Formats: sequence, C-alpha cells, structure tokens
Amino acid sequence: MLIVLATLSCVLSFAKFDHCRNTNWKSPDSYVHACYSDIPVLLIDRGLNSHQWAYSAGKEAVEYPVLTGAVMWATTWITILDKNSLRNYFDVNIFFISILFIISVLLVWRMRPQFAHLLALSPAVIASLYINWDMWGIVTMLLAVLFFDQRRYSISAILLGVSIATKFFPVLLLLPIAVIFWRMASRKLLFKYVATVTGVWLAINLPVILTTPTGWWRFYSLNLDRQSDWGSLWHALSILGLNFGNLNNLSLIALLLLLSVLVLLVLEMSYTPTLAEVSFIFMAAALCIGKVYSPQYILWLAPLGIIAMRKKSQLGAFWIWQAGEAIYHVAIWQHLAQIQGATFGLPAQGYALATLTRILTTVVFIVVLLRSALVKSRAERENQAPARPRLADFLFGTASSYP
Repeated sequence: MLIVLATLSCVLSFAKFDHCRNTNWKSPDSYVHACYSDIPVLLIDRGLNSHQWAYSAGKEAVEYPVLTGAVMWATTWITILDKNSLRNYFDVNIFFISILFIISVLLVWRMRPQFAHLLALSPAVIASLYINWDMWGIVTMLLAVLFFDQRRYSISAILLGVSIATKFFPVLLLLPIAVIFWRMASRKLLFKYVATVTGVWLAINLPVILTTPTGWWRFYSLNLDRQSDWGSLWHALSILGLNFGNLNNLSLIALLLLLSVLVLLVLEMSYTPTLAEVSFIFMAAALCIGKVYSPQYILWLAPLGIIAMRKKSQLGAFWIWQAGEAIYHVAIWQHLAQIQGATFGLPAQGYALATLTRILTTVVFIVVLLRSALVKSRAERENQAPARPRLADFLFGTASSYP
C-alpha cells in the first residue's frame, strides 16, 4: 500500500511538471505554472547535450558535487538527444528520481512505520520532487542514518561519504554523529567513522580534482562566495530593508552559535538520542540560518523530520510546517514570474513574508521536536538518582524556585 501511495505521489508530481514538459520550460511560463526544473535547463546551459564531461568546462562546469555531476552526465548517454532533447532528458532523470523516492518512503517506513505515509502525502514534497537531482543523495543519507542507529557504523560511514559526495548537505550530520559518539564515550569509533567518511569522499572526488580541478572547485567557490540567495532569512530581511555587511562571516557566526547551543542541549540530555531523533533538528536549523534555502530542500528535511517524530501529538506542528513549505513553494515561483516579466505575480515584500513564514514554521517544528526530547530527558532523570544540574534545566526549566 505504501508503494502505491508513493507511486501516486510521483504521478501527481509528474502532472504538476507536465505543462512545462510540453512547452519546453519557456520563461516566464515555467514560473507562472510553478513547473520549473533545473534538469532540462542545465542540459543545455552546461553543455551536457554534447556529452561533455560535467566538470570539463572550467568555470562553466556544473555547480554540484561529483556524483550528481556524474549522474547528470551519464544520463545523457541513455537520452535521445533530438528536437525533444529537453523533454527526453527530463523523462529519463525523473524515472530514476521516482524509483529513489519510492525507496526513500520505504526507508522512512523502516525507521518510523507509523508516520511513513506522511512523506508521500506532503504537498511540498510532491511539488518539489522533480526540481533537481536531490533524491540521489537523500536515499544514501537515509541509509546512513538507518545503519548508524543499528550500530553498523562502517557501512553507515561509507554511505554518508557517498551522500556527501552527491549533494554535500549530509555533511551536517557529522555534528550530531560526533555528539552521539561523545556521549557514548566512544572516541575511537568517532575517529574511525569520520576517517571512513573522509576516505570515501576523497576516493570519489580525487579523480575529478586531479583531472578537472577548476570545474570541481566551482561548486565550492559558489557556495563560499555567494551572498544572500533565494529562500534565505538574510535575503528576506534585505528585501524588507534590513541589510547586513560581511554576510559570509555573519552567517557563519550565527550558524556556529546555533549549532553550539544544539550540541550543548544534546550533551545535557539524560539519555543518548538516536541519529534519527536529532538529524532533522541540526540540518533544519542550519538551513534556516544559511545563505540559500531552495524549495527542493524540503526533500531532505521531510524524511528526517518524519523519522524524528515519536508522538501523534507532534502531527499538528508537522502540518503547520508543511503549510509553511507549501506557501513558500507558491510564493517563490510567483515572485520569479513577476521578475521575469509575467503580467501578474507576487511582489518582493509578499515573497519576503512568505520566506519568513516558511522559516518560522520550520522553527516551530524544531522546537516541538526538541521540547519532546527534553521532556523525555527530564522524565528519565526524575526516575534516576539525583544528578548534577544540567544546562537544559537552566534554559527550559521553570522559575518556581525564584524568590
């Protein structure tokens, strides 16, 4: 039944993108109908239609990590490149993306069976499924989480290295992994895990680094040098007149402070959480404070958010978050439609408010999950012998003892 539901989600997503598929993704039409996709656009813009290696074009190379670039290039060889090249290339790629999505739903079911259907029912997930190649990295990330919580650390580390070499986002999971190992007093396992991830990443990347270094570096240089971009808190605030200088340093400091607080809270818990419980909190917090927050990032966050849930009482916060994602998904395309010259669209201020709404609803869901973990921690501590005061008590406890 779950496979049928996931397949239906793929069909619905295909229906959403079909208008652009039949009109060759013309602008601003592709924004008006919210069916824009990077897949056909980059086929031409990055020279892939001539079977050019994804990283051989130097500063015009693909702006993705190595395995995504390899997928982009490899799928051109099984695509009929004729007058319908854009459509054919899109069809080939979404075939594989659909299979990967169904697998991801099954992996979520394996980790959190009572909530797995939520991934297939998420409107924002369905709407974003075929925007990019993200699913290639998401499946390996979910497998890494699954095997980590099963204490199969070596295979988890290999899969996480593959995932990072595909989309790089999962590098954020190394922080909660380090915290979990630290709580377990397993410094040796931590070192081995990080060394394995690094070794796998290097093994995949080194051939490209050595043969086409400029093209390989493009992804990293773009992310290091970029200013506030679509979907970010900083971009929304700049639209509303709040501009910040030296954004690279500011966003990095804000990220480090936020992640430090999360690390302290996890370290102060009375129990060691699973990676499934805390992955969403770390990744979502980082994306909320980052310099870009694209609509398809929901594909990464939704499965992590679902496997972090343990109570039906959290469903309300989940759907509030999903509503925020759906609002943003409509807003970004209608705002871009206006920028591209459509006769109607969403003004900049409206788009900024939609961005802030999305971030706020994400924060609400983070807080609900974090509060649930802290309540569980407090309950377990109350059943144990008296222990030293903890940071979580100071930050989230009541003031009943205050004069």
